[in-house]
Amino acid sequence: MPSPAHPTLRSPGERAERPSTAPYAKCPAPGGDRPASAVLRVACSGEGFARARVFTRDTLRAWSLDHRGDDAVLVITELVSNAVAHAVPSAAAGSAPEIRLGLALDPGHLTLTVSDPGGDAPVFQPFDDSALREHGRGLYIVDALAEEWGWTPRPPAGKTVWAKLPTSPLT
Repeated sequence: MPSPAHPTLRSPGERAERPSTAPYAKCPAPGGDRPASAVLRVACSGEGFARARVFTRDTLRAWSLDHRGDDAVLVITELVSNAVAHAVPSAAAGSAPEIRLGLALDPGHLTLTVSDPGGDAPVFQPFDDSALREHGRGLYIVDALAEEWGWTPRPPAGKTVWAKLPTSPLT
């Protein structure tokens, strides 16, 4: 369980467990003794977003999880977009910001992670359906699609935002 100094938050006032998989470890493909995982460094550009989507779809196809592709790509796109919009501008001056995308598979869940140089907590803003906002819906979409999501600090600077999707087919 995370300590109060290093919380993992789902949304304001709610706590969620940190995912038990190591999202950046190189692990064997499904069927092995350990969870499978894959990682990609994402450039802060349109090309980087496209690579993140293709990487996610290709990895899920290799893991026979095509049925989770649309939701996973949408979640990854929202997490990467948030990192580029909010965390990269706050990165230390003179450093090249890096965003790392991770996918980890255990028997029942797919964990999607995005690590960025920003230290600020993600801000969950409940969706106000009375106004169609252009911005501010990303974590609402993640919250709607994921079984759980949260974030953990990444000392000395940065954080990892994660979301867990079930691997079972949609019913």
